[in-house]
Amino acid sequence: MNLQYERIQALCQTLSLPLTAQGYAAAAQQAATDQLAYSDFLEQLLRAEAAGRQSRKQSMLTRLAGFPAIKTLEDFDYGFASGLKRSQIEELASLAFVERAENVVLVGPSGVGKTHLAIALGYRATQAGIKTRFTTAADLLLTLVLAHERNQLKNVMQRAINAYRLLIVDEIGYLPMTREQANLFFQVIAARYERGSLIVTSNLSFGQWDSTFAQDATLTAALLDRLLHHAHIVPISGESYRLKHQRKAGMVQALAVAG
Repeated sequence: MNLQYERIQALCQTLSLPLTAQGYAAAAQQAATDQLAYSDFLEQLLRAEAAGRQSRKQSMLTRLAGFPAIKTLEDFDYGFASGLKRSQIEELASLAFVERAENVVLVGPSGVGKTHLAIALGYRATQAGIKTRFTTAADLLLTLVLAHERNQLKNVMQRAINAYRLLIVDEIGYLPMTREQANLFFQVIAARYERGSLIVTSNLSFGQWDSTFAQDATLTAALLDRLLHHAHIVPISGESYRLKHQRKAGMVQALAVAG
């Protein structure tokens, strides 16, 4: 190890170029073998540094998103989800809706792939460098109620809601909300209106949403007005994917007989 190499390592540390420091020796040796011009050698080092930073950023954003599992659009079974337009999903995959602060609403019965698509679009966003957060409606409401009780709602709204360009809220409609919860959820929709994108999933048609939001038709109408104003509605129908595979395995019939 010569003094120049040590100086280069020190400079890389000062300039926060860890991958350049790590790969410099091997790259220099290869450049000498290939008789690369100095500019080509420098470009290779900088490209490696940029690629490494991008990879680290993608990994960090994926961890911060809180996905329960990694799902991709490539893995989605379009043949199973009836009524779904593949062209619409491919358009959404461009993530132009995030740039325009628009929403995506996935509606359909349980088990038809709504959560898969929501996660897949969210994962695509993290790989594009977009700060994303995934949560269920139940977890979101728990966070908001606790924050409200502790007089920390403003801080939590900023940190857990408005800090993300894309917020994914899964399973709206599975559990009814109290009036307080409905009001808090409305604040989330209102805060993000025309400022940030939402992806939401629900097993209820829009005409049934007031049954979830404390039977408050006025609040539900105001919420839907903001949510759907700039929204891509994705209806999905069909049999539950999970039940279909259980039926193939004979599980559903066995349970029916046992009952």
